[in-house]
Amino acid sequence: MSEERFLVVNADDLGLSDAVNEGIFRAHAGGVVTSASLMVRQGAAPAAAEAANGHPELAIGLHLDLGQWDYENGEWIQAYLRCDTEDREAVESESRAQVERFRALLGRDPTHLDSHQHVHESEPVAGVAEALAAELGVPLRNRAIRYQGGFYGQSGKGEGFPEGIAPAALAALIRGLPPGWTEIGCHPAAGPVPTSSYDAERQVELRTLCDPSIREALNVTNVKLCSFAQVNRP
Repeated sequence: MSEERFLVVNADDLGLSDAVNEGIFRAHAGGVVTSASLMVRQGAAPAAAEAANGHPELAIGLHLDLGQWDYENGEWIQAYLRCDTEDREAVESESRAQVERFRALLGRDPTHLDSHQHVHESEPVAGVAEALAAELGVPLRNRAIRYQGGFYGQSGKGEGFPEGIAPAALAALIRGLPPGWTEIGCHPAAGPVPTSSYDAERQVELRTLCDPSIREALNVTNVKLCSFAQVNRP
């Protein structure tokens, strides 16, 4: 078995806002972000698609956006819902509509699939997403490629965890990568994103992703930075 290590650094939430768009493109041009996942139903998606023309090396996939839940005052509160996530037919209809919206915006298929708040890890979304990824011939998050979600600045209940997004934390994740392919997820932004419960952390992530020590960690450990466009088809 090969001991080579390949890393995709993927930024979620492209299209969420202008600040998120700017942060992702900046983290790609001046940092280690190689891929991004577009939320086609969000207001800044057309601007993101237009700006993507200036970043041809950034692989862009589809971030299936079926709803959002925020942890507030000790409970999960539904912020919005695009379809009934318990209804397979509704999930498939909305997911396919988002693929078509992606094609309309970018003129091509996504390089990969994942989902907002990882809803594709549970049924019936899992089955729909797996079938759709197979149909498109693209990777689905946390299937053939290992997903590392440790680069995150909050606990599971929304409490701040700034040490999780410090340069030392990201460098440690890189040093500890196993052989094969791994995706590290991130959520950078260049300014405030007041509609997001993960707001201030985004700007910290951007600074970390562009920190010279992260490139140094990649070089020292001989980890090869790749994008989803370079992944062998499943």
